[in-house]
Amino acid sequence: MRDNIPEKTYGENRMPLSIAVARERTPGESRVALVPETAKKFVALGASLRMEQSAGTESHFLDSDYADVSMVDGIAEAYGPAQLILRVTPPNAEEIAALPEGSVLIGLLKPFEDKARLAALNARRITAFSLELLPRISRAQSMDALSSQGSCAGYQCGLIAAARCTKFFPMLTTAAGTIRPARVLVIGAGVAGLQAIATCKRLGAMVDAYDVRSAAREQIESLGAKFVDTGVSADGAGGYARELTADEKAAQTEKLAKAVALSDVVITTAAIPGKKAPIIITVDMIKRMKYGAIIVDMAAESGGNCALTQPGEHVIANDVNIHGPLNLPSRMPTHASELYAKNLYNFLSPWIKDGELAFDWSDDVVAGTLLCKDGVTVHPTVKQVLGDA
Repeated sequence: MRDNIPEKTYGENRMPLSIAVARERTPGESRVALVPETAKKFVALGASLRMEQSAGTESHFLDSDYADVSMVDGIAEAYGPAQLILRVTPPNAEEIAALPEGSVLIGLLKPFEDKARLAALNARRITAFSLELLPRISRAQSMDALSSQGSCAGYQCGLIAAARCTKFFPMLTTAAGTIRPARVLVIGAGVAGLQAIATCKRLGAMVDAYDVRSAAREQIESLGAKFVDTGVSADGAGGYARELTADEKAAQTEKLAKAVALSDVVITTAAIPGKKAPIIITVDMIKRMKYGAIIVDMAAESGGNCALTQPGEHVIANDVNIHGPLNLPSRMPTHASELYAKNLYNFLSPWIKDGELAFDWSDDVVAGTLLCKDGVTVHPTVKQVLGDA
């Protein structure tokens, strides 16, 4: 242990492990970071757990389901003695003030969003891990919360589209005649997009899909969808798509517009980490869409892929219904919480032995996900975007 760092700030040292979970206070958030199954696993590793009463209720987990957890009243009681805090959403200012100084925090912390929040975490010398920063390597797949929650979001997009569409998704043969299936276009074939494709296919729709990454074609076709080839490829670092040049955007727009015009439903899922979502569906495209068509913009939280998307709102333009849903995983909080809690456990469990937490700071997953430590922002990309906080 370094001389000037107390034991619970986790230098090269170990510490007795007390884990805490409080109720998520972000409006509209229904998930919880700890479920009964993972609570049992943490206890088996020698950890003690404290949880604010009713923290799991909106995910449909009762306090009585957490047999291995001490239930307490209020966030201060939950966080007070804790060395490790599990969260879904970033803490607000009051919640940061309740964090024990020098404790470890892990969650989906939206690291590029708020410099003031990052500065507040550093002021309390919080060691924070942001799961959005998790390296995209094989060993980290079981910890990948963006993927697990993206699956939930993509599934929900498919259901929203089917519920709002003015046509049947499957082909129907009735006494009155045959009804042709709805035609769906999914833009973006990451985890969320692939789940949207699979969900719409299960519901019987004809599905076309597009992604700028060349590797996505095989994945799209493996789900029974037709790949829309625009001639533009934008493979980027870490498995994400890079930002397109102006010429590439023009070529993409010209060819994609034809597919959009033929579709009854368009689901957009394209996002670039730490940046505003790219505009893919232009106003001109919307004018050429079928009357009564649906757009479900999963990227609404980061600005939207559709030029007319209003986050959290339903907009009608040229008789096209544009939906900008927010926090889609919270619409299915039981399974979303179970998946997320497993991601947290898989990230933390290799570093918990005999009830003590000891990180290897040189480990690729640990180092890649670390946002701030010892009062300093350490993640290079976050520092580049936000500067020192």
